[in-house]
Amino acid sequence: MKKRIFLWIAVSVFIAGAVSLLASEHPDGYEKAGEQLGFIDRATSYLHSPFPDYVIPGVDSWVSSSLAGIIGVALTFVIFLLLGKLAGKRR
Repeated sequence: MKKRIFLWIAVSVFIAGAVSLLASEHPDGYEKAGEQLGFIDRATSYLHSPFPDYVIPGVDSWVSSSLAGIIGVALTFVIFLLLGKLAGKRR
């Protein structure tokens, strides 16, 4: 079972590191609509993104995008691992 988990983690990290390089620099549908309708300047966000636009401040080039994807996968894994452990303790 543990081998399968480590395999999925490795595949996820590889995909995050490679596929994040393909993230579009063009705005998504909501952002584009906000630009076209003129309310993008008044838009607010309730949650702060640690790596907006897949960019890590202070890191240049494609490495920044890859690291942002890999760190995102790692953080997601840790969060769900902790949630799973908490749920397991309640039983």
